[in-house]
Amino acid sequence: MRLQSNLGVPADGVIGRGTLAILFARMGADPARAAELALGANVHFRTFGILDTPMRLAHFMGQCAHESAGFVYMEEIASGAAYEGRADLGNTQAGDGKRFKGRGPIQLTGRANYRRYGRDIGIDLEGHPEIAAVPSIGMLTACKYWHDQGLNELADADDVPAITRRINGGVNGLADRMARTAKAKGLIL
Repeated sequence: MRLQSNLGVPADGVIGRGTLAILFARMGADPARAAELALGANVHFRTFGILDTPMRLAHFMGQCAHESAGFVYMEEIASGAAYEGRADLGNTQAGDGKRFKGRGPIQLTGRANYRRYGRDIGIDLEGHPEIAAVPSIGMLTACKYWHDQGLNELADADDVPAITRRINGGVNGLADRMARTAKAKGLIL
């Protein structure tokens, strides 16, 4: 990867917390948020194969940068009322829309997803959904979601629309996702 030389850090060939923190900062995160995201990413990017190819890293960064407005928001700005009663998200109880609105870099949404990913990572996200907004925990859920949705393979194929559909259910924000992915590619490739 040319990432380190592109970021202007000493090129030692080891993509670790320091390099990742600078990458998150260049994609929009403030220094404290970048450091916390890098803490989780340094472990989870390897576990879920995101560092295996430059394209995977670029697409992950571009998509999550779109979802979180440049890693600024770890909780959806909207109230979540639009998700109320959405059985497809598992929101079957009054208040579920607001309680299980999007959180983390990939904006995990819906009671069913909080239940599933909480069980998968061993944290009670359904009982304590606010925890998903903690950047290091949100990074773990984002990486797990990315892997489970088969997005590494789509990233290797450079297929932004297909990745977007798996994350968003449609192509909402496609132009911004493409622009942010292009920015990430410029930093990584």
